[in-house]
Amino acid sequence: MRQPVSGFSKKSKEQKIEWLLATYFKDADDVKKIIQQYYNSDDALQQLHDDFIENAITNYFLPFGVAPNFLLNGQLYAIPMVTEESSVVAAASNAAKFWLERGGFTSEVISTVKNGQVHLDYYGDANVLTEFFEATKPKLIASLDALQKNMKRRGGGLLDIEFLDASETLEGYFQLHCTFETLDAMGANFINSCLEQIATTFTTEAQNYKAFTQKKPRVVMSILSNYVPECLVRAEVHCKVEDLTQKEVSGEVFAKNFVRAINIAKSETRRAVTHNKGIMNGIDAVVLATGNDFRAVEAGVHAYAAKNGYYGSLTHAQVEDGVFRFWIELPLALGTVGGLTSLHPLAKFALQLLQNPNARELMQLVAAAGLAQNFAAIKSLVTVGIQKGHMKMHLMNILNQLEASSTEKEKALKHFKEISVSHSAVENYIEELRS
Repeated sequence: MRQPVSGFSKKSKEQKIEWLLATYFKDADDVKKIIQQYYNSDDALQQLHDDFIENAITNYFLPFGVAPNFLLNGQLYAIPMVTEESSVVAAASNAAKFWLERGGFTSEVISTVKNGQVHLDYYGDANVLTEFFEATKPKLIASLDALQKNMKRRGGGLLDIEFLDASETLEGYFQLHCTFETLDAMGANFINSCLEQIATTFTTEAQNYKAFTQKKPRVVMSILSNYVPECLVRAEVHCKVEDLTQKEVSGEVFAKNFVRAINIAKSETRRAVTHNKGIMNGIDAVVLATGNDFRAVEAGVHAYAAKNGYYGSLTHAQVEDGVFRFWIELPLALGTVGGLTSLHPLAKFALQLLQNPNARELMQLVAAAGLAQNFAAIKSLVTVGIQKGHMKMHLMNILNQLEASSTEKEKALKHFKEISVSHSAVENYIEELRS
């Protein structure tokens, strides 16, 4: 019977691996080879990766691809993407090429405000707490002088502290809602440090406030929010309807069906979830490539998709006066300094590939990637169907699963060039070749 392990984090990497092999695997030698196969040959680089997280035992590789020909605000970019999904980079590249001939993408940053909260419990007179906050607010702000000295010198820092009474939502619940400008940093550590200092000062001042008798406010927790609806970016493409004409369909029919597909995603949650997942295929890939936090971006974006009380499409489309317009507006809290952006060699490379953008420029690039991904998906859905292109890209994965030889792969790629791809069809074809 397996027993719990104590002091696992204190073991060396080799000891951790040996314990895992002895405890969970029968074919320990084969598994050990797999683990060691993904070590970096450069010891210093491997140590850097090991230091990113606790209990690291090896590396997990994902493909790093590039989607070229993105014309954004008059500048041409090749956008880095890290993803395991076979059709993502191809779809982004195809959309970029499509719009390259029709004026490209335009984008603008609407706002860059981020936020965090000090969450409070208080069961006394709300007016007393309000008066206390108003009297104490200057001290709360002043307590951050040392923490935000460098940030303020660059033009960022705390913007405001607002007292919110949320007791109608949850009994005794109040908060200090704090807004920040963090410039080119994503700013999570800076914001959290500021919030904890505000909480400390608030608690100290509350102890000496005479109007609080037996019922004093209590800080429950202090933490930034990944919901950043005031940190917004917009990206758009547009052209004359006749310029949308393709070999499969006229521009007028394509535009009509495209707008209808977007409106369905606005109206039907089950469709909207898959619709937005496709957008995030592109966004996450660029966020990950540049060393940013894709989980935070995902959470904030999906919350924004439900801002009207229901979950709907992040993209919008319309035809007006013979012009087709397709756009996206979404919150993106990104950084180009700090964190993995300056530590991970490939994150550095990705940012260099993008010509060393600042945070605002990166927001625009990421939004354009998400819009491109969605355009490619809807374009397929309203013309040839989603599976034709997706399964063509997935063909190589199926061949690898079947351990096809290079000769078999070459023949299969030719065979399925004009034939629908499915796992069973590929399997049958390989069996015929081998027989």
